[in-house]
Amino acid sequence: MPPVATAPAALPGLPWPRGLAYAGLAVPLAFVSLPLYVNLPYHYATAFGMPLAALGGVVLAVRALDAVIDPALGRLADGLFNRGRAWAAAALGALLMALAFAALWWPPQGGPAVVLPWLAGALLLCTLAYSGVSILHQSWGTRWGGGPELRARVAGWREAGTLAGVLFASALPALAGWSVTSAVLAGLLLLGLLGLRRVPAPQPAAEDGAVAATPWRQPAFRRLAVVFMLNGIATAIPATLLPFFIADRLQAPDLQPVLLLAYFGAAVLGLPLWVKAGARWGLAPAWRAGMLAAVAAFAVTPLLGAGDAWAFGFVCAASGLMLGADLALPGALLTGVIQAAGDGQRGEGRYLGWWACMTKLNLALAAGLALPLLALAGYTPGRQDDAGLQALTWAYGGLPCLLKIAAATWLWRAERWHTDWKDRE
Repeated sequence: MPPVATAPAALPGLPWPRGLAYAGLAVPLAFVSLPLYVNLPYHYATAFGMPLAALGGVVLAVRALDAVIDPALGRLADGLFNRGRAWAAAALGALLMALAFAALWWPPQGGPAVVLPWLAGALLLCTLAYSGVSILHQSWGTRWGGGPELRARVAGWREAGTLAGVLFASALPALAGWSVTSAVLAGLLLLGLLGLRRVPAPQPAAEDGAVAATPWRQPAFRRLAVVFMLNGIATAIPATLLPFFIADRLQAPDLQPVLLLAYFGAAVLGLPLWVKAGARWGLAPAWRAGMLAAVAAFAVTPLLGAGDAWAFGFVCAASGLMLGADLALPGALLTGVIQAAGDGQRGEGRYLGWWACMTKLNLALAAGLALPLLALAGYTPGRQDDAGLQALTWAYGGLPCLLKIAAATWLWRAERWHTDWKDRE
């Protein structure tokens, strides 16, 4: 096996200043992602009158293209780390991201022939920059390696930053508008980059010139990818349909920021518990328990209707507590897969590029398929048609539960082949 660099001596305990510095860049990355995947389709459908089918097609095409490019960005990230240019590349990507994000919310006036091309161009630039910076940031922490507890702690710090960014993004646009939101994003990116520069990333040993293997040749990666995709689609569908569900099924659009805060606020509280659960029970069993608990919390959603917004708030809080399992544990499992394959500190970018690709495909399928299918089923935003609302309700609350059950089942089967996924600290 090729020689591998070791993490800094002070890392095993992951002291909070280092964890906080690493988590800083996750805040603006999440701050970008929530509006892109939750607010943007609803905003263009309602504020600019874009038809759902055309809007879904544009979003699907852009996100699919972005996803296809992610593996190449992962290979590029490996080269940037090896040449000591990872931080500079992250800074350039952050600048492009801030500019493109601001452009998304002020398209030129006109019909679909004018607005949709603007949306496609700005969204593609924003998501490509987001992908590049995200892969560099995740590779930075993944290169530290370590046992199950350390891996879960690194992922936990990163996802704690993610949740903080989501909390900001869930409330700020409604309170201050998109101009202030875009300015805040730029400031958060600057702070995150300055924090990341203070955290060392291990480099490959000088004599290690080997090239990491293709991730798809690793059975462990393939099996983990199936679980990640099934569970990711189950999470992406409600994220895409949430504004429509709150506005038309619950008839409480003004409560969307409060409901998002309940969901992500509960996730902040639950995240440390899932990190500890992964160390105590094993990463895969803890993740599987989180999936099944989320199904139990979300299963009542199809029964809700107009006037049930506060009951839905309890659903948001309960399912939010389970979100920490999806945030901290899959990334920790992936780090273990990379280490077991002998690709630690030389090939993380290749794995994370495909990981990001799968994340984008999850979101693309959720928006690009769910929205046109709802249109075919008779759902139109803003209309109280019984058949359309019933289709929206089951797409939002029923289908994700089935997908999560499938993901938990496949993860249980995969543990039979990869017993180290159940290792405890």
